[in-house]
Amino acid sequence: MGLNRRQFLILGSAALGMGTSAVAQTFRHPNEKTVAKQLSAVDATANLPNLLAQGVARPAPTGVYAPMRGDVRLVVISDLNSRYGSTTYRSEVAEAMRMIPAWQPDLVICSGDMVAGQSLNLNRQQIQAMWGAFDQKVFRPIRQAGLPFALTLGNHDASSIRDFKGRFVYSRDREVANAFWNNPQRQLGIQFVDRAQFPFYYTFEQNQIFYLIWDASSAKVPAQQLAWAQRNLGSDRAQAAKLRIVLGHLPFYAVAQGRDRFGEILERAEDLRSLLERYRVHTYISGHHHVYFPGHVGQLELLHAGALGSGPRSWLDTTAAAIQTLTVVDIDLDTASTTYTTYNMGTFQVVNEQQLPRVIVGPNGRVLRRDMTWANLTPAERNRKYKRSQ
Repeated sequence: MGLNRRQFLILGSAALGMGTSAVAQTFRHPNEKTVAKQLSAVDATANLPNLLAQGVARPAPTGVYAPMRGDVRLVVISDLNSRYGSTTYRSEVAEAMRMIPAWQPDLVICSGDMVAGQSLNLNRQQIQAMWGAFDQKVFRPIRQAGLPFALTLGNHDASSIRDFKGRFVYSRDREVANAFWNNPQRQLGIQFVDRAQFPFYYTFEQNQIFYLIWDASSAKVPAQQLAWAQRNLGSDRAQAAKLRIVLGHLPFYAVAQGRDRFGEILERAEDLRSLLERYRVHTYISGHHHVYFPGHVGQLELLHAGALGSGPRSWLDTTAAAIQTLTVVDIDLDTASTTYTTYNMGTFQVVNEQQLPRVIVGPNGRVLRRDMTWANLTPAERNRKYKRSQ
């Protein structure tokens, strides 16, 4: 897809060394080697401005910033739903479905809450109607564009919370979700490694990346599932992959106002993080908190995907306005590095990571912005205490 005039002027200036620092940093990213290979494959004699004008290696919807493409590109969406029982979606969701194919991702990932269940007042027909609406308005457009799709189930899709007798409280939600995703006509376009418990937890491999999806639709990941995760992440196939990514709905640590309490974050977060680090997992992708935050704790990258649908939230201990977001992740396989380009879906502008909190302190730990280290923090930031949000 060609670039518009504004994109071409920005990229052309960067190529001549006159671009803004943000654009210049993009050109210095390790994925530049990938772009060089792609440019060479198209026309080894052509000059850079002409190739940029053709949109080579920078696919994106017309009118928005086009990031440099990595070896592998993901588009990450999350929390699409509206009010309980709703079969409609916000305009940002519809616009995202229109725009996603233009980024030419290798995979579209949804980190949960595709429908608006988790209400005992909804009957089976109402739950099925929600999934029917999701199929028509979200899943089908993605698959008709030829894009593979991966998902984790959220609390509003199929909550795994149990009652005091060990029974699933929202068993009807789980039954309908299971039937929907195991319909033979509903293919994801991915190569499963282990799909015995799909859609609740499963693994697949694509483009030399090993993906593990666990059921984090409530705060507790059961012991048997953790044992399954260890076997899969420790397997020869997983360890031979260039990168390992884990996907679950609830995050390890709180990053959003109103979600900084137990039940909204995973139990035993430090143990779970240590498990993923042990098997050299690069990134854990989550949703649920309805706020985009690119963080890390220890060696584990944490991509908190913001809400695309209703109810976006603000970051803990800030007064910033909430926004709907979508994130493009470009991966360099040789360096095992990722670059995020996150769009405010209300304005279509790129979210400036430097304007996000440098560190977020929640009830069970602190998350540093992904470009920060402990040494970067000020004494006040290092000593910041958790303050519960209202």
